[in-house]
Amino acid sequence: MSKLKNKVAVVTGASKGIGAAIAKHFAAAGAKVVVNYASSKEGADKVVKAITDNGGIAIAVKADVSKEADVAKLFEEAKTAFGTVDVLVNNAVSQGYAPIEQISVEAFHQSFNVNVLGPILTIQAALKLFGNRGGNIINISSGASKYPLPNASLYSSTKAALDAFTIALSKELGVKNVRINSILPGATDTEGATSAGVTAGSEYEKMFVEKTPLGRRGQPEDIAKAAVFLASDDAGWITGEQISVSGGMYGF
Repeated sequence: MSKLKNKVAVVTGASKGIGAAIAKHFAAAGAKVVVNYASSKEGADKVVKAITDNGGIAIAVKADVSKEADVAKLFEEAKTAFGTVDVLVNNAVSQGYAPIEQISVEAFHQSFNVNVLGPILTIQAALKLFGNRGGNIINISSGASKYPLPNASLYSSTKAALDAFTIALSKELGVKNVRINSILPGATDTEGATSAGVTAGSEYEKMFVEKTPLGRRGQPEDIAKAAVFLASDDAGWITGEQISVSGGMYGF
C-alpha cells in the first residue's frame, strides 16, 4: 500500500497505544515517520524498530509538546532527517481522571498544556514546514468530548476544546491548502484506558461493550486505519470534521 508514499509525518505521543499504531500504519502506507515521545525512549525505539524491520523509514525524537523549545527541536529534527513535514498527528495526551473536588490547579494546567496548548504549538511549527503546498493535520480527540463520563470533566473539556479548535482552524487554514480533522475514538484498548480502570473483564469494559453496537472495544489499529485515510488524498475533500471511530457507540 502506498497511500502516503513520499509523505513525511510527525506523530506525537507515538511510543505506545494509538500513536504507535498510527506511526506503524503510516509507515506501511509509505510515509517517513517521526515517532515523538515525551519519556518512553524504549517504547519509541520499539516502534521505530518495528517500522524499519518491515522496510519502513522512521526516527524517534524526544519532545514535550507542551514546551515551545521542545516542539521547535522536534520539527528541526524532522526537517534535518527528511527535509519537510506533510502530515501532523496530534496524539500526545494527558489523561487525568478525578472527581471535581479533587482536580488540582496543577492537574488542570497539565491537561490543558498537553491536550490543547501542545497542538497549538505543533501546528504553528508544522505550518512553517508545510509552506505553499499545504499539509494535513489530524487531531486525536475522544468520544468523551461529546459524551463525557463521570470523573472525566477535565479530560473531556480539553478534548471538546480540541474539537472546537479543529473546526475553527479548518476555516482559517483552508485557503492555505491545509486540511485539519479530528478523530474521536470510542472505548479503545490502550494503556491509558487500562490505567483509568477499563481492564479486560472489568465492569467498565462490560458497560462499554454493551453500549457498542459492534460488540467489542476498539483496538489502536482501528483508529490508525482511519488516520491513514484522513492523511491520504482519498480524503482530499474532507476538513473541519469530527469523525467518530467508536463501533457505533453514542452516549452512555
